[in-house]
Amino acid sequence: MRFWKKLERYKANDFVRAVSVLVGGTAVAQIIMLCLLPLLTRLYTPEDFSVLSVYLALLSVISVAATLRFELAIPIPEDDVDAINVLFLAVASSALSATLIALVIYFFSVHLSLLFGRPNLQYYLWVLPVGIFFSGCYSALQFWAGRKKRFSDIAKTKVQQAFGAASVQILIGFFSSSPLGLILGQTINNGAGAVGLANKSYLVDKSALSSLRLHRMKELFKKYDRFPKYSMLEGLANNAAIQVPVIIIASLAVGPEAGYLLLAMQLMQAPIGLVGGAVSQVYLSKAPEIQRAGQLSNFTLDTLLGLVKVGIIPLVVAGAMAPFAFPIIFGEQWHRAGVIVLYMVPWIAVQLLASPISMALHVTNNQPIAMCLQFCGLLLRVGAVAISAWWFPSRLTEVYAVTGFVFYTVYLIVVMKVTQVRIWDLLCRVKYIVSVAVTLFLLGVVYVARERFF
Repeated sequence: MRFWKKLERYKANDFVRAVSVLVGGTAVAQIIMLCLLPLLTRLYTPEDFSVLSVYLALLSVISVAATLRFELAIPIPEDDVDAINVLFLAVASSALSATLIALVIYFFSVHLSLLFGRPNLQYYLWVLPVGIFFSGCYSALQFWAGRKKRFSDIAKTKVQQAFGAASVQILIGFFSSSPLGLILGQTINNGAGAVGLANKSYLVDKSALSSLRLHRMKELFKKYDRFPKYSMLEGLANNAAIQVPVIIIASLAVGPEAGYLLLAMQLMQAPIGLVGGAVSQVYLSKAPEIQRAGQLSNFTLDTLLGLVKVGIIPLVVAGAMAPFAFPIIFGEQWHRAGVIVLYMVPWIAVQLLASPISMALHVTNNQPIAMCLQFCGLLLRVGAVAISAWWFPSRLTEVYAVTGFVFYTVYLIVVMKVTQVRIWDLLCRVKYIVSVAVTLFLLGVVYVARERFF
């Protein structure tokens, strides 16, 4: 009886229901991609994944700045007239950014490929501007759909993305031994989602298009200039802190280390995309209203508790099993990727908590704090990997994982301070979960150490 009462209470909770819809769609998409990874690791080599890692690093860093971060401002205006003008600001900025990158690639593709240590990358860089445009559009349209509470539409596009990407990667992989299939698949991934959301928004919100005014866009650009001034630099620093070390590893590490790292990151970032991404979108869609009601602290604490209870133990169990499971699932040549997954567990666990509630810094107009945090993270992570390349070239990935854990721990503490969530209150309520998680992780580390030295 108690179970059914609790279930009804969850169903009545708008936040939980919205998260469930997004998680459901993202879960289907993630399952599709994860189930196909064992096939992709046999169709493509670790070297192919290394080329893909550099392409994705460039796409991630550039696309986050392509919209000037105006997508984060879409949920904030009280009326839809201003919101749709902000949406088109983001889309126009994305188109301009993609055009500029296309010009750079046209003139300097060979030089860029040599700089990144992957000479054959020059044959695939032409895809990058297309990927940047679709990525920016999809991000902006997601926030518009979130504002309109159309979370089921976002969930559907996640599945469309997975089917499109998987189909392209498998089809090309059977007929071509090159990274092109992997790269085109990632581009289709963003493209399918953007087209799907744009079509739905046009059909439902067609009347809102009459509210578009160039002079109003200029006014809103000035009103929300904190986003290009601070949030864009913050997002750029955040993605650069994650992706620039990958480029360094691809350029300097011996063998296809970047390919192993990419596979590990794709698997470990799945919980971030599955749970963290969904919670983040819903958190931002509700946080402005809750902030105005003076309840942001309780809302943030409840969000953190839910993330710990749902995500931490499965994440740690998967990480601890990775060194055993990877050679079986993906092939013997991918054993190193399983070890990397284990080392990444503390980093990804803390990121899973910090990333969704980081939106509180935007809601509370603390964009300068967010920007400073991300730049400190950029210096820490890139600096540590670059310096380690001189003395520990075979341990760059381990250094990268440790700096990720340090950065997101500091970030989580700062956001909790801003939202007035007491760290001790959180720890007291999740102490048993944390104890089990730490024990499982240490057992995995002991196994890897014994395997290495004995």
